[in-house]
Formats: sequence, C-alpha cells, structure tokens
Amino acid sequence: MSTFQTAISGLQTASTDLQVLGNNISNANTVGFKQSNAEFADAYAAAIAGNAPTNGQIGIGTQVATVAQQFSQGNIQTTSNPLDVAINGNGFFQFNYNGGTVYGRDGQFQLDSNGYVVDSNGGKLIGTPAANGVLGGSSGPLQITQGMLQPQATSGVVLNLNLNASSTPVPSGTAFSPANPSSYNYSTSTTVYDSLGSPHLLTTYYQLASGGGSGTTWNVYYSVDGTTATSGVTSGAAGTLQFSAGGTVSGSPTLGINNLSWADGATSGSIQVGYAGSTNYATASAVNSVNDNGYAAGSLSNLSISADGTIFGQYSNGQSSLLGQITLTNFAAPQFLQRTGNNYFAATNASGTPLTGTPSSGGLGTLQSSAVESSNVNLSSQLVDLIVAQQAYQANAQTIKTQNTVLQTLLSL
Repeated sequence: MSTFQTAISGLQTASTDLQVLGNNISNANTVGFKQSNAEFADAYAAAIAGNAPTNGQIGIGTQVATVAQQFSQGNIQTTSNPLDVAINGNGFFQFNYNGGTVYGRDGQFQLDSNGYVVDSNGGKLIGTPAANGVLGGSSGPLQITQGMLQPQATSGVVLNLNLNASSTPVPSGTAFSPANPSSYNYSTSTTVYDSLGSPHLLTTYYQLASGGGSGTTWNVYYSVDGTTATSGVTSGAAGTLQFSAGGTVSGSPTLGINNLSWADGATSGSIQVGYAGSTNYATASAVNSVNDNGYAAGSLSNLSISADGTIFGQYSNGQSSLLGQITLTNFAAPQFLQRTGNNYFAATNASGTPLTGTPSSGGLGTLQSSAVESSNVNLSSQLVDLIVAQQAYQANAQTIKTQNTVLQTLLSL
C-alpha cells in the first residue's frame, strides 16, 4: 500500500503545480501581478529507534513545501492616464480597502465621486495629504480637491531688463506723461492681479536722467489701469535706478508702487518692483525676464506625479499646487505576504513590520507616471513548466497502474 500512497502524494503535488501554473498563466495580463512557484520536498516516515533501516530509508512520497511568490520586476508600459503609476523597484502601494489595510503593485488609479484616488476595486490609495500646498505630517487617503484655486494678488514683480546706455537723456525740465513718448526713453508692460483675480496692466517707464563715468541714473515712472483714479488709471513716480560705471545695478534695486485702490472693490494694495540683475549696457533696451507672484483664479485642468510620488495639480491659470504625495511600503520578507485576492496582499507576522517611506529613498523604488507595471509572468517558461507538470502527473498515475498490476498478479497465484 505504501507505493499507492507514494504515487498519490505525487498526484497531489503535481495537481498543485498545475493549479499554480494555471493561475500564473491566467494572470499573464493582470497589471502588477506577481507569479508564484510551487516548491516541493521529499517525505519520509519518522524512524523508530531500533527499527531504522541499515541501508537508508525509502521515502514515502513528496509534499508541497511552499507556494513561493516571485517579486521580480515586471515590464513597464506607458498609458494615457496621468494617474496611472508604475513602481520601478521595491515597494508596494498601500490601500484602505473596506476598512482594512492591504498592499499591491497595481497602479491603475482614478478619482472617485469624492475626489479620492482609488484603484479599480475602490481601494483608497494611502499617502501624505497636503493642505494649501503643504504636505501634512500624517498619512491618510489621498484626496484631490476639484475646487477653484483662489486668486493671489500681485505683491511683487521682478523685472530683469537692460536699459540702453547709449540713449540720449530726456531734456531737463520735460515733465513725464504716459501720453508723451518724448518724456521717457523706454517702457514695458506686464499683467498684475488684484485680490479678486482681475488682471490689470502695469506699465513702467524709464527716463535717462544723467550719465557719466561714475554711473548712470534712470528715473522710473508707472501707470496702472483699473483703479479708482481719474480715467481709471493711477500713475506716478516710482523712484530712481542707479547703475555703476560697469553697467550693473547698484543701490536699492527695489521700487514701490503704493496705495493702489481697485475699481472692482478688491482689497487695496501695493506692488514692489525689483530690478535685481538688470543692466545698463550700450545695446537696445529689452526685457530679459518677468516674474509676477500674482495670478487669477483657476480650475484644475491636469495632474502630474513625479518620481518621488508628489502629486501636483495643474490649473487653468498656469499655476500648479502640491496636492499630496504617494508613499511606498516594503517588508523585510515580502515572500511571506498573504494573497487576499483583487491583486492585494496582506501583511503577516512572517513578512515583518511594514516599512513606509518616500519613493526613491530607503531602498524603495521610484515611480513613473502615465505607466503601469505588467505582470511578471513569462508565458514561454510557464507553458514549458506546464508540460513537465502534466508528465509528472501522468507518471504518478502510471505508478498506481503498475502497482495495481502487481497486486492482481499476486491475487491470481
């Protein structure tokens, strides 16, 4: 009877192997799936003292030692969804699924009706949420706010420009007027915003006052539309800019435009205009760059995710805001994680304590947006293994058939 038992154990392990291989093959196209391998061990009866064979034991078959999970990297494929995320390296996404904590590598994300980042099963992605563009100190479900980005009034403008050192000074006694181009040498305009997000045109005018070997002085004037002043335009003198003999700005490179009262009822304010890096060279006057810290209201138009998991919202006003950060979790022994279905894993005592951190740090992988990680199942090798497992099953069945023939021979004596 021991031969029958040995063959039956072989049938059982071969059947398990076929099940594991079949599961791998069926999930060849499952995003983030990790294949498993059935690992076997031989089986022996426990020896009783004094009765152990002197020439070695005969085994009693085989057994499944473990079904080992293989966490090798799957291929990364690009997609058109900016919320799809692939992990390149170690780590798992953490999810809140039906009130429990689970982990997985499937990064096919979308927004639910409440703005939470979820997977296809409805599991909420866990990370570090942000409030007003600043990351919080605790983890939780990531939620993307679909509301408007409130406007920010312009309080500072940085103009980097060159004023032509070869210009002819404006005749002494000439009164500045925005309507009189002969009262200034150069002008440039930029858009600024009030507290309601309304755009206004700020024009600055530059009048060469004096020049010489020790440096040059330019008078700076301004006009701003949309104010409560006569004709809706406020204008005046902002101050002077001093340039060294070498053509670099010197002294205080910041001028103030104060007490602007807006006609639309926005909060009154002031604008500081900085000229750091500006020059006074003998070449055409031109603006090199303009930086304005104000902007209009904007609606969320797109999302982007960086390699370290930070999620930025792109708004219709050209601004971006930090909305949160995806974190990754790894384990000392991930092969001992328990599969729970729906492409999820659960932590066990054998897998170790979850270690959560920022992508690209502490041995964790990096993230790639608009991409997913394919299954790591190699169909070619799995089909070859399937043939081997089938032959093993047939061979064990043949062992039973042979033993049955032997018994029939004994019975016929």
